[in-house]
Amino acid sequence: MGPSITRHAIVAVAATIILAGCASGASAAWTYAPASPANSDAVASTSPEPTTAAAPGESAGTLEIEALESPSFGFKPNELTVDAPGTYTVEFTNTGTIAHDITPDGGETHTAQPGASVSFDVVVPEGGLSFICSVPGHEAAGMKGMIMVEGTTAGGGESHGGPAPDTGTVVSDPNAPPYTLRDATAPPVMDGDTHEVTLTIEEKEMTVAEGFVQKVWTFNGSVPGPVIRVHQGDRIRVRLVNPATSEVDHSIDFHASQVAWNDEMTSIKPGEEKIYEWTAEYAGVWMYHCGTAPALHHIANGMVGMVIVEPKGGFKPVDHEFAVVQSEWYLGPQGEITDLAKAAAAAPAPDFVVFNGVANQYLDNPLQVETGKRVRVFVLDAGPSIDSSFHVVGTIFDSVTKEGIQLEAGNDGNYGSQAVDLSPAQGAIIEFDTPEDGLYPMVTHAFNFVGRGALGLFQAGDGDPAN
Repeated sequence: MGPSITRHAIVAVAATIILAGCASGASAAWTYAPASPANSDAVASTSPEPTTAAAPGESAGTLEIEALESPSFGFKPNELTVDAPGTYTVEFTNTGTIAHDITPDGGETHTAQPGASVSFDVVVPEGGLSFICSVPGHEAAGMKGMIMVEGTTAGGGESHGGPAPDTGTVVSDPNAPPYTLRDATAPPVMDGDTHEVTLTIEEKEMTVAEGFVQKVWTFNGSVPGPVIRVHQGDRIRVRLVNPATSEVDHSIDFHASQVAWNDEMTSIKPGEEKIYEWTAEYAGVWMYHCGTAPALHHIANGMVGMVIVEPKGGFKPVDHEFAVVQSEWYLGPQGEITDLAKAAAAAPAPDFVVFNGVANQYLDNPLQVETGKRVRVFVLDAGPSIDSSFHVVGTIFDSVTKEGIQLEAGNDGNYGSQAVDLSPAQGAIIEFDTPEDGLYPMVTHAFNFVGRGALGLFQAGDGDPAN
């Protein structure tokens, strides 16, 4: 990241696009990103100081609460605990870019402008006291909380910064290892016209969002699996290995291939391997995945990947190329496999929707591009169940190839594209320019999922348009 762009600017951009979408969501608090108020835990058990009993009408202590806008709207902390009922002083600070307030249940509204603070006293009864931001839409976006009295049960607080993700009984672990950043740079096309590729299945633990670890199933140890990039007409010979240490059968299905389902795509047991040979006859962005029953579970547990087949002669050179796979996580217990029952729901409600396997990783680590240069993104919606409306804020896609249909730059009429709609297992190739230094958020324009992790940034230059 350039020296003049700060995490606070990223926070402001994230808040802006969530507001611009007229919808909202939430995600886990990101504790491993660079330190700033927006990256601290969204939940805390806070006892005011001092804790000794106060005379009637006197403040028994001070409660510090902040208004946040990224990665979702909320209060920090949104659950506080006091030792006893009584009067407490609230120091309320607005770290956002628009006005927010605190309105205690049955009490007065106290508003803080961006960057400002207000102080007021509040009486906390024995049963605790809930509070919200009363600005229209902000409570629904996650700005609600609870002050509890020691020894009582929480009545209204949330364990996250908004209405989603609701991870249920799966509680964020502050001691979970940090996630591994996935390099989104698209690999070069493989040399030659015949390729030997080994894909080894690995069942392993992986941090899929800050504080959440799942036992995922992978190709070559990563989610998504490695990007395979070839030319149209190339021959690919894949050696699929299922180690003896695996717990279940696995298989692979290349959508770029034309082979019999009951031949190359059959499952292999732990300790077995097989050869899957095919010719890349059609250009495009293609999905591959494990097809072992239930295929839904194997896909939802991480066994997906991208194949890029370039047309004969290849693509025109550009300045930057990235490969982005959108997928979903349906959390199981910490350290265990994902929840098939959640994934199989008729109305899918993933805990996280992510780019390249990890929630918000490219919000924490923007993708670097040069200002005014040409950017190409290979995009795949791996699902298993949610559509994508892939959009890069501040740009227009002037070249799009989606499932074999092309929008060409410089077409008659100079038509462009604002978003690319992809159903699960569909892919596209998009191109755009970044006209000035700054931040260009990458989202699915289904904004209820942006707060669940489907948010990243392209950073042009140093990220500061004022330079």
